[in-house]
Parts: sequence; structure tokens; C-alpha cells
Amino acid sequence: MTIREKLEERERLFLSPYATLSCNSKGRSSFEEECPIRTRFQRDRDRIIHSKAFRRLKHKTQVFLAPEGDHYRTRLTHTLEVSQIARTISRALFLNEDLTEAIALGHDLGHTPFGHMGEDVLDEISKAYGLSGFSHAEQSLRIVDKLENNGKGLNLTYEVRMGILQHSKGQQDFRKCFSTRVCETLEAEVVRFSDVIAYLNHDLDDAIRAGVIREKDIPKKVLEVLGRTHRDRINTMVQNLVANSTDKDRLMFDYEILDAIEEMRAFLYETLYVNPHVKSENEKVKLLLTGLFEYFMKNPQKLPKNLPEEENIIIKIRDFLAGMTDRYAIELYESIFIPKPWRFF
Repeated sequence: MTIREKLEERERLFLSPYATLSCNSKGRSSFEEECPIRTRFQRDRDRIIHSKAFRRLKHKTQVFLAPEGDHYRTRLTHTLEVSQIARTISRALFLNEDLTEAIALGHDLGHTPFGHMGEDVLDEISKAYGLSGFSHAEQSLRIVDKLENNGKGLNLTYEVRMGILQHSKGQQDFRKCFSTRVCETLEAEVVRFSDVIAYLNHDLDDAIRAGVIREKDIPKKVLEVLGRTHRDRINTMVQNLVANSTDKDRLMFDYEILDAIEEMRAFLYETLYVNPHVKSENEKVKLLLTGLFEYFMKNPQKLPKNLPEEENIIIKIRDFLAGMTDRYAIELYESIFIPKPWRFF
């Protein structure tokens, strides 16, 4: 019996009946020989961590555009916080922690430079050129299916791919959002909930550090129900979710906790996400990404030669822009559109 087979046997013996067993995976698009020491989901996790798209997350905006302070979150640190929270929940519910971790690490690979500001711009451009739009969740799936590994994709398992695609919630009331199960696996649901727990808490923490929000402005219900510190609020959410989801085929919070979480979300949208100061650079982001898009539409021969083959030039340019880090997009725009002073030698 191989080490992988022993790990699969341990899953069968110890995991919840609602867990997704790696040996029962629906498999990969292209057949591969099994690894002798890693399960299918462990291999997927490793492939995501070693991908170029994962490394680029360290220079992509979470909320604050290219922050100068060392302690503000980036898209990479957000991903790691989601992964940590999701693994804790998954382990406590005796679900498949490897599947949970793989989905969590891959869920935001498709995010654009400049966070949701960039996503909105690419969505607008896509629709203007007759495409259905742009979604970072769909782009994340496109990255692991096609764009990574020199256009070959990572050939991930079906369960990880669908978890990545189904994680997004949009800007909706969480009391409605979490009223029904939407993901095919409970592990994917764990990531979906963990994404909310992570970003609400770390965005609030960053906003306080930046002086955009004062602690005394946090709604009373949030402080009294969820806790008065960053640590306490995460702990309250995680423990309540585990307590209410044990031995069930879906996840749920107590209504009081969920109501406070929704109030926290609404507070952040009002004071942070649509804050004129925080969003003051939006028009510049639109100008930059639109300018780059139009430039490459007129000069497709200037696109990097190592991009994966794509017949639709609009999609090819969009893939290129979506994969950029904040600083690379800024540097490229400057190199194309900003005159350089003549230097005498």
C-alpha cells in the first residue's frame, strides 16, 4: 500500500460523512498517473502554490491601492488569511482540509490589478466589445484551466475547479447570501464563508490603521455581538459557524451573529468601499487600464510573445491586463504613454 493509499484510507476512517474523499474525486480533464505520496487534492494545492499567478498576488491590491505601509493587506495576504480560517473550520468539522486549502489558495488567482476597481473596468470594457462581462471567479478558473503552465493549465481536479468558480458572493445581503448552500462540496462552502470572515475583519483592521475609520465609529451591535478586537471578532465568527454546522450538510451562523455580520458589511460599504477618499484613484485606474487596452488593440504585435494562444484578440488582451500586478501595470503605462527626457552622454 502506498503512502497516498494510506492517506486515502485515513480519510475514509476519520472524516465526516459530508466530507469529500480524495479517492472519490471526479478527476481531472486529462488523465495523470496518481502520485505515490500525495492525494489528488494535495497535488492541486501544490500546483497552485507554485504557479506564477499565485506569486503575482503579492503585488495586487486588496482595498488600498499600492499602500506604502508594510502592514496593509495585499491580495496574497488576504488569500493566506482565508486559507488559515478555512482550514481551521474544515478541520473542526472533519471535512477534507486538503481540498479546502487548495480551493482557498486558488480562489482569487484571477483578480485584476487595483482590486475590484480593476475588475469593474475590465467588466465594462468586455461588455463594450460584445462579451458577457468579466468576473474574477471565472478568470481564476480560466487561469488554472488554460493560462498557467505556458497555456497548458494546471489540470486540477473537478472539485477544486468548481470550488474556485463558486466562491464569489457579490455585493448582497449576507442574510440572503448564506441562507442556502450553493457549492457542490461542503469544503467549497467553507471557503465561501471564510472569504467573508477574512475580508470583513482585515479590511476593517486596515481601514482603522489608515485612519479612514475610527474604532468608536464601529456599530454598537458589531462590538457587542462579535467582539471589540480584530482577534475576538474572527474567533466569534469561526466558533459560531462550527458550533452551528457540526454534523450537517450545510454551514450556518446563529441569526444574531449573521445579523451582526451583515451590519458590519453594510458599515464597511458605506464608510470604506465607497469612501470618496479611498476611491479617489478610480478614474485614474480606468484611464490606465482603458489606455493599455486600446493601445494593444491598435498594436497587437506589441503583446508579449509568450502569451497562450487565443483567437479572440479582445480576450487575449484582457487576459494580459488581468494578470498584471499593480506596479507592472503602472510601469507599462508610463513606458508607453509618458515621455522620457532625452539624456546626453
